[in-house]
Amino acid sequence: MLLKEVCVENFERLPKIIGEVDRIELCDNLAEGGTSVSIGVAKEALSISKKHKVPIMAMVRPRKGNFVFSEAELRSMLTDVAAYRELGMDGIVFGCLTADNNLDLAANQAIISAAQGALLTFHMAFDELNEPLAAIDWLAEQGVHRILTHGGPLNTALSDNYDRLRQYQEYAGNRLIILPGGGITKENMASVAENLAVHEVHGTRLV
Repeated sequence: MLLKEVCVENFERLPKIIGEVDRIELCDNLAEGGTSVSIGVAKEALSISKKHKVPIMAMVRPRKGNFVFSEAELRSMLTDVAAYRELGMDGIVFGCLTADNNLDLAANQAIISAAQGALLTFHMAFDELNEPLAAIDWLAEQGVHRILTHGGPLNTALSDNYDRLRQYQEYAGNRLIILPGGGITKENMASVAENLAVHEVHGTRLV
């Protein structure tokens, strides 16, 4: 069985698709790559998802643009994480980098700690890292469950990045899941899953 994680903006679409999906990534501003939703939106989305027993992962990102966050932005992200967890959010999607495209260890660790055992996905900030294999090591050691990755820049075809995605999978082993995303649709998801031998896919157009 192929697990479909569908990325949705706000909650309006949820009632129409909730019976066809296996997990939700909830965010705002999809056109900008996704940002954090309001607490009100999170609460409404959870009220829908809980009825269908479909887990929700909440994006934690205060703005569009890069993934280098100030101390004030990190504080706001930690406030969102705490609020999401208090509401009963199943998981957190996050990613903090340094200006030289390495993991911001302190910021990421703070978010992981604030998540208090929630499901954890490191998002496509991963594709900007200088040393992705070293990042896999660190994220696995911190208990991160998945890395969402296109395997390269989003303006490339996912199929052009199959070799790199397979490298990530082989390196990660059973320590965490490499979750492919970016350009996956209802029409091509079976082919992607077959080519990469994955059991989970991510996208906005899977249903």
